Amino acid sequence: MKQNEEILSENNEAAENVSASVQDTQNASLEKVQAELNEQKEKFIRLYSEFENFRRRTAKEKLDLIQSANEQLIKTLLPVVDDFDRAEKSFQDKNNNDLEGFFLIRNKFKKILEQTGVKVMDVKAGSDFDADLHEAITQIPSPDEKLKGKVVDVVEAGYLLNEKVIRFAKVVVGS
Repeated sequence: MKQNEEILSENNEAAENVSASVQDTQNASLEKVQAELNEQKEKFIRLYSEFENFRRRTAKEKLDLIQSANEQLIKTLLPVVDDFDRAEKSFQDKNNNDLEGFFLIRNKFKKILEQTGVKVMDVKAGSDFDADLHEAITQIPSPDEKLKGKVVDVVEAGYLLNEKVIRFAKVVVGS
């Protein structure tokens, strides 16, 4: 009987050892699976973040591309605006009724430019020279002390597109 009890005790110990070993193996396997899951979650979060950054960057680049395309078109149209302004100055002494069509076209053209975000720089004689907005084409002795370092005359108007300079105002500066 003792022998049976000893065998039974040994079997119980062996079963406990096997059970502990299986449980340790299961715990190690579970920890391994959890570590892999955490690693995959981190990879997913990084990948998702990278995709969101890519999506925002491409949307911004697309918007910039559209605006720069508009900028190139508008730059090519600015000489036409200058021609309209010169023609208007030459017609000042003529009857405005005869030139109604001309003024209608000029005003429509300027309104279209304004709707696309184009603004004429407000540069007048006597305003301060700003290298960020003006291009000095020449310097002349200033007729008045107050005009030293200031704009004496505006030769060609400057333009802004959405608050960005697309053409500098060409000015004469007093020295």
